[in-house]
Amino acid sequence: MKLIDTTILENWYNANFESKLKGRRILFDDIEPLIKSLSSKFKTEIIGYSENNIPIYKISIGTGAIKILSWSQMHGNESTGTKALFDLFSFFERSDSDTTLKRISDVIIKNCTLQFIVLLNPDGAIKFTRENINNIDLNRDAVAIKAVESKLLRSVLDEFNPKFCFNLHDQRSIFNVEGTSNPATISFLAPSEDVERTLTKGRKETMSVIVAMNALLQKFIPDHIGRYTDEFYPTATGDNFQKLGHNTILIEAGHFKNDYDREITRKYNFYAILQGLFYMAMADNFLNYTPYFNIPNNDTLFLDIIYTDLKIKNNDIVTIEDVGIQFKFKVEDDKFVMYKSIEKQGDLSKYFSYNKINATNMNFEELKLSNS
Repeated sequence: MKLIDTTILENWYNANFESKLKGRRILFDDIEPLIKSLSSKFKTEIIGYSENNIPIYKISIGTGAIKILSWSQMHGNESTGTKALFDLFSFFERSDSDTTLKRISDVIIKNCTLQFIVLLNPDGAIKFTRENINNIDLNRDAVAIKAVESKLLRSVLDEFNPKFCFNLHDQRSIFNVEGTSNPATISFLAPSEDVERTLTKGRKETMSVIVAMNALLQKFIPDHIGRYTDEFYPTATGDNFQKLGHNTILIEAGHFKNDYDREITRKYNFYAILQGLFYMAMADNFLNYTPYFNIPNNDTLFLDIIYTDLKIKNNDIVTIEDVGIQFKFKVEDDKFVMYKSIEKQGDLSKYFSYNKINATNMNFEELKLSNS
């Protein structure tokens, strides 16, 4: 298994990532100018429109036999994968600055045909919600296929018939890497095809790609990579695409210290995708899957803030408790808002946070916390 040189990759990224995309809320208006500025290396086309009549683009590059389909922002409020894909487009445009990376770019384009649907759910991106404009979760619409966006994704899948897929999502900062105090900055999943979680040939191939991606990321952020639960979801996209014979790699982009805009996480998301593509383009076989099970599971013991020993008065009874906070995000009057929401309350001694605050002298009401 050949891994990309970490120093070369880091130096290239710092000078060449797509700096015009930043923040958590990425809209169609943000990406359209970047799509239109892509060089003739890429083919771009509008494959349809959202329920709210916003264009949905497919971007293609490469001429090889290995077909790979990727999509981002299936959930409108999960934009890290979109930023990472535009970093990848920048890589294909600007890798000439280093001979090693140029060779990697060339071998991927020569051996693979890549198609990308960037911002599958533009209506949800405006609202900053998981669901589309009709409150349909596209990631639970793989069987009913009610949403127009789901129909577009399925039509591309059926026409393109990819061997591999990248299904790009974001996960909440509640997730830590099991057995550590670290947030799960990137989590992987080789989706199950049935309730028994059978290790089919396709799942093994999916796992082998994840093994390569994990090996690279461990060099950058050791012990910050988790494994998402492989419980079978009968209506989920990844599970159904895997079941149809399209090896689907789920990437959940998570938290990194002080990175609430997910700008550091996007970098590692891009690194993982690039390593995965390189591995697919170069591999003689996809048999190295057993190290997948050495990736620790995700746990749910990370909190953005923990207030310890806070006095809480309820019906004239005062108790002393810990209060755990998760930052949440919403759009109000078309403005992006981050706010504190109570996630856990009680004895939180087993939980982790970068921000533990002794709240002995604090007033609960003054903290202005939300239960939403």
